[in-house]
Amino acid sequence: MIFEAAPLEGAYVIKPELRGDARGFFARLFCQNEFAEHGLETNFVQINNSLSADKGTLRGMHYQIAPDQEVKVVRCISGALYV
Repeated sequence: MIFEAAPLEGAYVIKPELRGDARGFFARLFCQNEFAEHGLETNFVQINNSLSADKGTLRGMHYQIAPDQEVKVVRCISGALYV
């Protein structure tokens, strides 16, 4: 995985490294060790999925500070994500 620092402190844009051939590809989307190397200690207890059906929909996320902070992984499958 390729971790690129985002403008928001402590946030990263994480891009999968595709390994593929004519049949398709494989990509790792999560690795606890790689996340930890970037200061993202994970012990996921919940995973959510959402869909914004209308083009141009804006969504926001809440921010938490210690001691209640949590690592968030946001994945955009189609469209655009702005950090």
